[in-house]
Amino acid sequence: MNNSYYDPKDLKKFGSITEFQKELGDKFFDYYTSVFEEGNLTAREKSLIALAVAHTEQCPYCIDAYTQDGLQRGVTREEMMEAVHVGAAIKSGAALVHSTMMMKKVNKLDG
Repeated sequence: MNNSYYDPKDLKKFGSITEFQKELGDKFFDYYTSVFEEGNLTAREKSLIALAVAHTEQCPYCIDAYTQDGLQRGVTREEMMEAVHVGAAIKSGAALVHSTMMMKKVNKLDG
């Protein structure tokens, strides 16, 4: 029995999100499919981006999906980890740059 909210088997049910709202679900999947088509970025590059974002968003379903997708596209484990580090650096940098707001507030209140 799985005692976690996350159930890896649910990833296979992703298509069922159209069940309660078919029109919007279909529009999402049309968009999602279009985004991941080859364009200026290769499908391999998009897979690495998706993996990094999956980690910053902490989505276990996405991490599973894009780890598998990356492996199928020939992405190495080293490339995957580097992509995750890029995502982590951006996420932490975004948090830290917001400290400028706190510093302005402190300076205003201490003024």
